[in-house]
Amino acid sequence: MSQSFHFIAIGGAVMHQLAIYLHQQGDTITGSDDVIFDPAQSNLKQNGLLPAQMGWLEANIHPGLDGVILGMHAKADNPELIKAQQLGLKIYSFPEFIYERSKNKKRLVVAGSHGKTTITSMIMHILRSCDIQFDYLVGSQIKGFDTMVKISDAPIIVLEGDEYLSSPIDSSSKFLHYHPHIAIISGIAWDHINVFPSFEQYLQTFELFIQSIDKEGTLIYYKNDIEIPSLIKDVECKLIPYEAIHATYSDAFTKVKLAGETYNIQLFGDHNMENLNAALLACKQLGVSFATSLKMLESFEGSAKRLEVVYQDFHQNVFIYRDFAHAPSKLTASLKALRSKYPDYKIVAVFELHTYSSLQEDFLPFYADSLAPADVKAVFLDEHALKIKGKSDIKNELIQSAFNDITLPVIRTKTDLERLVEQQPNENIVFAFMSSGNFAGFDINSWSNKFIKK
Repeated sequence: MSQSFHFIAIGGAVMHQLAIYLHQQGDTITGSDDVIFDPAQSNLKQNGLLPAQMGWLEANIHPGLDGVILGMHAKADNPELIKAQQLGLKIYSFPEFIYERSKNKKRLVVAGSHGKTTITSMIMHILRSCDIQFDYLVGSQIKGFDTMVKISDAPIIVLEGDEYLSSPIDSSSKFLHYHPHIAIISGIAWDHINVFPSFEQYLQTFELFIQSIDKEGTLIYYKNDIEIPSLIKDVECKLIPYEAIHATYSDAFTKVKLAGETYNIQLFGDHNMENLNAALLACKQLGVSFATSLKMLESFEGSAKRLEVVYQDFHQNVFIYRDFAHAPSKLTASLKALRSKYPDYKIVAVFELHTYSSLQEDFLPFYADSLAPADVKAVFLDEHALKIKGKSDIKNELIQSAFNDITLPVIRTKTDLERLVEQQPNENIVFAFMSSGNFAGFDINSWSNKFIKK
């Protein structure tokens, strides 16, 4: 039976995808937001769900709604939210809604400070390749999947478990709503300092996540993480530690051997071999053998913006990557992966300070030496993005000191960024553009074509 839902802050990356999916399944969907950017704007418009006007309208909330789904972009004093509360309507954060629709399924949740999207997308790729029916929620668009969320009558759901807050009126972490039967923790490195002001608070939410695992369930965890052992001392569920699976690298593939067979994997880097092993172990819990999973992963091309190759020229040996890395541990892991794959090439790394955590002056020192594997390195700071986030300027000297490099260029305009990268040779070189933002509108694809032709 179809239902009627209103989305407050419908323009969110996952929010708009959930709205579209429910609409396509026959539910009546409305939504509101004060600003919506692409691709959400185009996706909503294509599906007839783009609000006729921006802003919050109390008239959107009425007794005929079966529920209101509340996004993090809204505020606690949102007039639509207040009216929904006054009417006594059911108000869900999206993780609450996902659990409500999946509480009778076997739930596999991928958590951790890094690698979540990659591990989740590998599991999804394996299950789909094996014709196993499953639902999913993932934080990035995955090649071969039309949406980032699917809620059907499948018996299994694979969830990327985010530790960020659930909604403006629910300060618990999103992953605490899922209650997994199979859980993965890829590692714990302090992130989201704006909502977890101390590392102890950040650790506590992972401790609560571990406690939320079904007592008959399984926790798969990275064995070399120094924080996890103290959190799992008294757990009742089954524990499976993992580390990087052994692999060798070549220009074209990463080669993984198992029982005399060699599998050609397109991902590279020790951190991705850790992610791969986590995915293998999770799928094993669902009845898929290691050999079958590895065979299926030979066609896996990776997640969008996770060491995603934008351009490659094997004649001049020019390779250009973009990467979503923004936390210190992610920067180092990605650059070490590039160094392992291209040991004799010049590596140019440009990192944008963009997230709330990265723009906190007391968090910046955690980036010390995170760019060290690169030969040429620079930090990009978009002053317009600073203003949008209500942040004051950060002096170049403070950034250089935090990164432990007094010669580190700090770039503040798209023009200066273009000037820096165009000064580099166009052979035997690897570029890594690393950001959760967009370098003030710097078009990596257009620049790639321009640079190569110079």
